[in-house]
Amino acid sequence: MVGRRALIPNTVGFTLAPDWVCETISPSTGPIDRGRKMRIYAREEVRHLWIVDPMLHTLEIYRLDGERWVVVGQHGGDDPVAAEPFEALMLDPSRWWLEP
Repeated sequence: MVGRRALIPNTVGFTLAPDWVCETISPSTGPIDRGRKMRIYAREEVRHLWIVDPMLHTLEIYRLDGERWVVVGQHGGDDPVAAEPFEALMLDPSRWWLEP
């Protein structure tokens, strides 16, 4: 998949939303990340969203379908993952996890 912006402009802010966002949540940020931020990302037409929970060792993968998020994958543990929009890469999620 080719991103929507080939070059990063030399400006203070962006007017074009990214194709992909990854949120790393904690107990204090989870409700905000799963509520308000997901609504904002959908409104701004971010195409893909990952939610990583390093405490629970989980990766949730979402794709924007119109104005709604569709869950396209849920992964847990240390097994390698090929997650859209980066299916060509095998990711090692064990590097993301926090020890209890």
